[in-house]
Amino acid sequence: MSDAAIRLDYLEKTVRLLYPGPGSPRAYTVLPHPAVPRRMVPRRWWHPWSPVVVPGEGSIATYLGEVFGQPVETVLHVRPAARANRKPVLEARSGGRLLAFVKIGDSARARALITAEAAALRRLAGLELDTVVPPAVLHHGSWRGLAVLALSPLPVRRGRVPRPLLLDAVREIAATGGPRAAWHGDLSPWNMCPSPDGRLLVWDWERYELGVPYGFDAVHHFFQRALRRMSPRVAARACVARAFRELAPLGVSAVVARQTALRYLITLADRHAADGHAPLGPPDTWLNPVVDHEELLT
Repeated sequence: MSDAAIRLDYLEKTVRLLYPGPGSPRAYTVLPHPAVPRRMVPRRWWHPWSPVVVPGEGSIATYLGEVFGQPVETVLHVRPAARANRKPVLEARSGGRLLAFVKIGDSARARALITAEAAALRRLAGLELDTVVPPAVLHHGSWRGLAVLALSPLPVRRGRVPRPLLLDAVREIAATGGPRAAWHGDLSPWNMCPSPDGRLLVWDWERYELGVPYGFDAVHHFFQRALRRMSPRVAARACVARAFRELAPLGVSAVVARQTALRYLITLADRHAADGHAPLGPPDTWLNPVVDHEELLT
């Protein structure tokens, strides 16, 4: 099946899961809709997977209405098919105002990631952060056996993240681990943006972890950008070759920087193995050649 077919199949199952029972919607509006003028809803490739759902009684919208104490409308987003951490994400709205982004744990893996993100955000909420702005946990609960995590919407405005701001964020996130360095776990360009007050808005904290080599986030950011224009094997080699340039501003030596990059790539491969997902292909095609090359140099 194509990605589009898989995503639409998942969409149908998700709608039935979140809007069950008598009174549930027999149909839902998928933007753009023929009845909606083009000038009001510009056509985008992702629209067919962002349905506006009119809920019935006993739906996730009813539950969220109880959580927020007001009627709630929902917009459902379905992530790309080939993602190990795919889960339904809702916009919860009331009276045209965005109340929250809501993640739904519809699998064991998704529930674990949601639980981890809730714990990470609660930890960060107890710290004084000068550079990084994470969302706040508005609600973390369970509905019909599904994990539900509602997060405050951040005032996102797309823009280039200046390198000094990124490095400040890497330092601050690492410091949240106390004596053990922490990392966001997916500090990719699409998970952050500069805020109007000069700080960095950062979301998707599902992979936050303590006790990692200092600078993991900076290496991850470089690697994810490299993957946009290089094959995984070439990007992995560039990751190690550029490690010192990326980590030198953090006070990391050349030798330690290369070791950090290698440990990062191994950690990423282990993550993919644990997820049962290989978005970069088998490790022997992109990781092993880099590790073998470094061993030859030592």
